[in-house]
Amino acid sequence: MAELSSLAELGTAVAAEQPAAPVHVQKLDKSGRAYATGKRKDAIARVWVKPGSGKIIINDKEFGAYFARPVLQMILKQPIVAANRDGQYDIVATVAGGGLSGQAGAVRHGISKALTYYEPTLRGVLKKGGFLTRDSRVVERKKYGKAKARRSFQFSKR
Repeated sequence: MAELSSLAELGTAVAAEQPAAPVHVQKLDKSGRAYATGKRKDAIARVWVKPGSGKIIINDKEFGAYFARPVLQMILKQPIVAANRDGQYDIVATVAGGGLSGQAGAVRHGISKALTYYEPTLRGVLKKGGFLTRDSRVVERKKYGKAKARRSFQFSKR
């Protein structure tokens, strides 16, 4: 580093050394779709997003038929509503593992990531909503000498 004569020069010198913010670019496959993998608990979802009329297909079923509970349907649509893109993209997803709640969370995570790959400008909105963060909470394993992961057997004094 060169000799500095004032603190103002120090500030500009430090700013010049810092790398620029990462530039996010559109990532599409040969068919013009954005692909992403979403995860939650033990569920893994593979999600493809392409421009369309707003159809959501999960494991070859309409999303309303696959996720019958309104809460799960709401979880699924959260990133689309937050990005204000309702009815603009067709979404196809295959999801496996875990239960319905974990699967809905996995698809939501996958949709969020795929939307940012298709439209990088949406990243700020989705990140602020917390949709790009993978919820890493999983079931703790059972330990030997315990009834469950942490629950002990009932103690008997006699």
